[in-house]
Amino acid sequence: MAVFWVDGKWVEDSVLPVAATDRGFLHGLGLFETILAMEGKVKFPDRHLTRLQSGCDRLGWKPLPCDLTETMTELLKQNRLENRPARIRLAVTAGSGALDDPSQGDDRIVWMMAQPLAEMPTDIAVEISPWRRNEQSPLAGLKCASYAENLLALDGARRRGFSEALFLNTKGELCEAATANLFLVNGDRLLTPSLESGCLPGISRQLVFDLAERSGIRCSAQSLVLADLENATEVFLTSAIRGPVRITRIQDRILSKGKVFERVRTLWEQAVADSL
Repeated sequence: MAVFWVDGKWVEDSVLPVAATDRGFLHGLGLFETILAMEGKVKFPDRHLTRLQSGCDRLGWKPLPCDLTETMTELLKQNRLENRPARIRLAVTAGSGALDDPSQGDDRIVWMMAQPLAEMPTDIAVEISPWRRNEQSPLAGLKCASYAENLLALDGARRRGFSEALFLNTKGELCEAATANLFLVNGDRLLTPSLESGCLPGISRQLVFDLAERSGIRCSAQSLVLADLENATEVFLTSAIRGPVRITRIQDRILSKGKVFERVRTLWEQAVADSL
């Protein structure tokens, strides 16, 4: 039986003690993080907690508990995941309150679960989603519990034989994938959509950017369009769980494997090994 952590208590059940009036449950008004763990060690917890707290601050919500990294480690032990790759989901809800009031209720919950991590693909095919990301949305840049749009785009892509969907925004700029950030290689330069595109400020996105710059790879976060994607010699996605994953096909276009991705992937793997 899975063990959850809920507001300082261990719950040995698959049913969370959440109020029926919690707006996280009713309307998806909540935030979450998905965090990688390897061999019982949580990877880059400070980066995840900083982003989650930034989201709470933006919504005017209460501060997070201060001992969550230690709790994550214990959560892995409670679920017997110390010796295998795992994913931790850390979430916070809005709690009860008026429909027109986004402030946090007194019965908000902060909770975590841990699950074994399935084997990750090394190469994927992607399509351009028929839907657009709204870069002007009040939720832009938040890892929000209102995730149905992402899941529907992902499901549609998989039904058509792809692994992921790439979003353009309402201005026709490249934004992100349904569950990952996007990187292009143009010559010897690494390019990624800027946050103004409406993309999530991904943990691995920033980590790859930092690692690449330190290793001498020129990087830029900027406005990108479909022409940039068509001219790219390499394309890959990044997420906290999968790290950098190479794209080998976009729609009907086949991409050859290149050296920049391999270098970036090696840098990420080393950073994961060195984390904690």
